[in-house]
Amino acid sequence: MSGTTARSQTRGVVFVHSTPTALCPHIEWALQGVFGPHARPPATASRLQWIPQPAQPGTVRGELSWHGLAGTGAAVATRLRTFDGIRYEVTEDATPGHDGSRWSHTPALGIHHTATNAVGDAMIHENRLRALVEASRGDARALADGIDRLLGTAWDAELDVYRHAGEDAPVRHLHAAG
Repeated sequence: MSGTTARSQTRGVVFVHSTPTALCPHIEWALQGVFGPHARPPATASRLQWIPQPAQPGTVRGELSWHGLAGTGAAVATRLRTFDGIRYEVTEDATPGHDGSRWSHTPALGIHHTATNAVGDAMIHENRLRALVEASRGDARALADGIDRLLGTAWDAELDVYRHAGEDAPVRHLHAAG
């Protein structure tokens, strides 16, 4: 492996919780740009299966699972961030040497990143906690609000209704080329 760095293979899920139907082909193209043309299913099944989002009439939802190199989740979240009016989450599982991650996005709140452990629990690294404790200056309410921000509580609250509305949604599987 001279001159190259081994990168761990991982997997994750892309949840597009709600999007206007007009954005569906653009989202698919964006995902194909991350996963590559060889990663998508055959042409007859190359699209996500979009279904109505009952939590927001007039929008649709879709999801897919993926396999790829560590860091693929960040690339997907970054690509999806360019679209206005969509709610999404991207997960990437932890692997040896790499924390897992979850990116959550809503139009009102923007994007939030959370490091996760092997079972999906949010992890807050010690330097962030130390900075929060120092900034709160002993104010318990400020500390609690800061912890909520670090955990992405507002994103979870806003996305929760969309998550439950899609509990029976089908999942597509993609593998990143590379």
